[in-house]
Amino acid sequence: MRVPETLIWTAFLIHKVVGEYGMAHFSDKGKSKGKDYCIFFNSQWARLPQDLNKASRLQIHDLTTSVLCSASEVPEGGFPNRIPMVMRGNCTFYEKVRLAQINGAKGLLIVSKDRLTPPAGNKTQYEEIDIPVALLSYSDMLDISKTFGKGRLVAMYAPNEPVLDYNMVIIFLMAVGTVAVGGYWAGSRDRKKRYMKHKRDDGAEKQDEETVDVTPIMICVFVVMCCSMLVLLYFFYDRLAIWVIAIFCVASSVGLHSCLWPFVRRLPFCKCRVPENNLPYLHKRPQIRMLLLSAICIGVSITWMVFRNEDQWAWVLQDALGIAFCLYMLKTVRLPTFKACTLLLSVLFVYDVFFVFITPFFTKSGESIMVEVAAGPSDSSTHEKLPMVLKVPRLNSSPLALCDRPFSLLGFGDILVPAYGIGLLITFVALAVMQMGQPALLYLVPCTLLTSLTVALWRRELSQFWTGSGFVPAIVLAPINCTQTAAPQTEGPSTKPEPQPEEDANQSEDSPLPPPQETPTAEKNEEEDKLDRKDN
Repeated sequence: MRVPETLIWTAFLIHKVVGEYGMAHFSDKGKSKGKDYCIFFNSQWARLPQDLNKASRLQIHDLTTSVLCSASEVPEGGFPNRIPMVMRGNCTFYEKVRLAQINGAKGLLIVSKDRLTPPAGNKTQYEEIDIPVALLSYSDMLDISKTFGKGRLVAMYAPNEPVLDYNMVIIFLMAVGTVAVGGYWAGSRDRKKRYMKHKRDDGAEKQDEETVDVTPIMICVFVVMCCSMLVLLYFFYDRLAIWVIAIFCVASSVGLHSCLWPFVRRLPFCKCRVPENNLPYLHKRPQIRMLLLSAICIGVSITWMVFRNEDQWAWVLQDALGIAFCLYMLKTVRLPTFKACTLLLSVLFVYDVFFVFITPFFTKSGESIMVEVAAGPSDSSTHEKLPMVLKVPRLNSSPLALCDRPFSLLGFGDILVPAYGIGLLITFVALAVMQMGQPALLYLVPCTLLTSLTVALWRRELSQFWTGSGFVPAIVLAPINCTQTAAPQTEGPSTKPEPQPEEDANQSEDSPLPPPQETPTAEKNEEEDKLDRKDN
């Protein structure tokens, strides 16, 4: 019972040490419309009001040509009822804010070209200073200079973060819907496969080729690859990010084609095929509509790749492609036994917890490797974001949305591995309580395994569920030929010949007829039927 309380208090203390996000509302004199910019402050210097209407609008004194480290840099007359904006460097935060305060300033904005860090000091310095001091990014300063005139005003405030953003509802519906549809699709394919085996149809072989059963060796290789890739991305993010984006485009195109083809092939047009040829990938004469669908899927992926940094709408394409990829994986990759499922989830449970909760103790920034890679390192030169997540913009206005993470994220691994709804709700509750990134598998894995175990025990099928046996009907082992009827059993061998039908008798007396010659049209129709059956 003490562990959750410890985690909560640790999160609270870390939050106080690293600083807090706020907003600086800039506007021109005489105009009510303005724009919010992210600031990073330490409330131990001075607290900020929570409401913009309660914040004082003061004039900015642009001193970005100076670092304000000596009295000689203070202009004549000081900063009466103004907020100076200076550059970071050459001296401590305390020296800057002390010079600003004794010269009449009501606050201090420090422009930083580096990563925003909390303006820290010691207890004595905190007690001496009673004006707010905050850091502003250099890119925001340039935007402020272009957007607003010389008489610009600023009001600094720090609204409370909402307990839970409404975009969590959208993420929940997308994630649970993907798991439900993917599970139903995989189950229907499995039933069809058993039916085709029962009928001894050649299509069963095709079904087996498209389904991959996960083995313990594959699990070990998969986890090692995940760990290695995550560490490599952390150290070489800018070099590897573009390759991950390219892989996502290819994989999502395949997934989108796989999801749309069952609907397209039911359309009554464009069934014609490519003429006979020796070209690679076209010698099997695919249907024209299949090629058109492939072109559309590739076009959607390329469109996303070109406009992936358009935050206003590109996330919709990314989520659509991501859901299609997850559905494709859910119907293709199969965990044949509960033993394999338990092994995979247990290993990924440790993997997720380690890279979220343990790695902050080893990194220089104090951030977890998982969060840094998922959200993109703040010191990245390319500012690329990895697409292997569902992302939805925050619907509530808050400093966190403006400054650090404007999107809520859910990794594909948290969708593909477990199933699902209650565990995801618990994840959202933990996220709201701790106000920090959570390893979703920490809550999803126990919910998945315990629920499955309970159902298996209640049905008294745990042994079959654990080994994966007992799910193929016994009738498959003895297929019934519907064209024959069972003959009555007799105690001894029957010597009475069975009567021959009249037609058979007549045929036996006549000479055997030669087989009919097939016309080219018949051969072509037969070939088309085989191709159609292969496509379906």
